[in-house]
Amino acid sequence: MRIRGQIGDWPVDLTVELEPHEWAQLGRQVDVPAVVPAAVGAVAAAPRQDDGQWTAARDVLRQAGQMSGPELLDRLEGLAGSTAAGKRLLVRLRHCSEVKVESGADAPVYHWVG
Repeated sequence: MRIRGQIGDWPVDLTVELEPHEWAQLGRQVDVPAVVPAAVGAVAAAPRQDDGQWTAARDVLRQAGQMSGPELLDRLEGLAGSTAAGKRLLVRLRHCSEVKVESGADAPVYHWVG
């Protein structure tokens, strides 16, 4: 998840990466009101080197060059084995520096820029 904006005059560029079990834990706590401390600086998590699905997802788009969002999601769902896992991969691709997302006529178009 990437958050960009400003707090007053301060620019904010915050990247948060969670493991699948952390997303599940976060989802269980949605009904609980959360107190979030103000962000002071950017936090960047180290890439997960052992994530085979992530590598495969990147390869799907790299080999295609470009794909529409629905087509890419369909491929990622098949790759990951579930809709939820496919959507997580799609979100990671959307925020990947090797991918450019443009608004298409009917759906976003994902381009591999390497």
